[in-house]
Amino acid sequence: MTQTRQLFGTDGIRGVAEEFPLTRDSVYWIGRALGHDLARANAKARVVIGQDTRISSRWIADRFLQGLASVGVETRSAGVITTPGVAFLARSQGFDAGVVISASHNPWTDNGIKIFSGDGYKLPDARELAIEKEIFALLDSDAVPAPDSTLEVPSLPGEEGLRQAYVRWLVGSVSTDLSGLRVAVDCANGAATAEAPELFGALKINTAFLHSAPDGQNINENCGALHPEIVARFVAESFAAKQGRFDVGITFDGDADRALFCDANGRVVNGDAVLLLAARDMQSRGALAKATVVATTMSNMGLELALKRSGIRMLRADVGDKYVVEEMQRVGATLGGEQSGHILFRDGEATTGDGLLTALRVLEIMIRTGKPLADLVGDLKVFPQTIQNVRVRKKIPFAQIPAVQAAIAAAERELDGNGRVVVRYSGTEALARVMIEADSKEKMDRLAKSIVEAIRSALGA
Repeated sequence: MTQTRQLFGTDGIRGVAEEFPLTRDSVYWIGRALGHDLARANAKARVVIGQDTRISSRWIADRFLQGLASVGVETRSAGVITTPGVAFLARSQGFDAGVVISASHNPWTDNGIKIFSGDGYKLPDARELAIEKEIFALLDSDAVPAPDSTLEVPSLPGEEGLRQAYVRWLVGSVSTDLSGLRVAVDCANGAATAEAPELFGALKINTAFLHSAPDGQNINENCGALHPEIVARFVAESFAAKQGRFDVGITFDGDADRALFCDANGRVVNGDAVLLLAARDMQSRGALAKATVVATTMSNMGLELALKRSGIRMLRADVGDKYVVEEMQRVGATLGGEQSGHILFRDGEATTGDGLLTALRVLEIMIRTGKPLADLVGDLKVFPQTIQNVRVRKKIPFAQIPAVQAAIAAAERELDGNGRVVVRYSGTEALARVMIEADSKEKMDRLAKSIVEAIRSALGA
């Protein structure tokens, strides 16, 4: 029987700061457990750490570093940096692991710990499970963690040279003159504030930055990739007020591993649409291996049909960019991603979703084709889709709840292939997610309501 991870979700360990598993003691033991794991392969292991702008990120990073240091692991800090920035540093500068303190798109009260191996990929489930076992063994022991003292070299401000190495790599990935573009960028008051201004400045892009003044508590607050309508409204209103037309709006999440967009008219462009335009561009350049794109169970049927018209096959992986990467590696694909904006380009050196890299790729495609963003995705006909969250007391497999199974089966019978039903638990929160696609909004709403009510009745918090 496969063992289930209790701490690691689809994107590392996540929770409320100051509550288990993110207490000062447990963070120390998590750092120590990772140190032990690394030491088994290399007695002189080295780790690079980075963090987002949450007020809790600094003490979590410092405490994690103390745990690593307690078993002799050498550490360096990049300070505030995007999650993919740490993945880049891990793989390019010979580190045995990269660690990011971030809860991505979650509220500022949450935080998390993401771990990359030395090759820049997220840890496989089996390795996370092994680290978990050690964490619980340490927690169950009578050992007393080291005092929570001030580090000689704290995690902030970090090494500017590490951050600059990442920005230089991004700049070097661009082979097109982007200086003619006018772009609005929403940094979500998150990690992108540390690199995006320098990056866009180096490429001489005319850029207006929104939400780029983090205060430790405003990360993702009514901004960023959870609210793409904000940058979309800014772009639309700027034009209406005769303040000049933006070619595109870009919005990142808290750790900038994903990006969403809006076109020059202020219409939101999500990850499915980005996959479509990127796939066609890569296909035209002979860079789309196996004429295949890996999406997830949440991607719209409209994307699958649009890709098919271009002779491109779409495969679906489980939700979570690590699972998209694993499927891409399995089939040899060079493009994959999620509707939420995690886009994975494997025709270069990237190993994880990178919002800044995705933004540059989209801008390059616009310049290379001479087409506005609206035209590049104009034939994507999206099936009506709803995603509804239900807060749950506990995560019992849906197969063990007859009423939920009956509601799902009834929806699938009614759709009869002209839509989809996906019901799953969030990997990072106590939520059940119900996704319905149908050929009409009325049918979509009705079927979603029946499943949501069944889940709420059985498991609602």
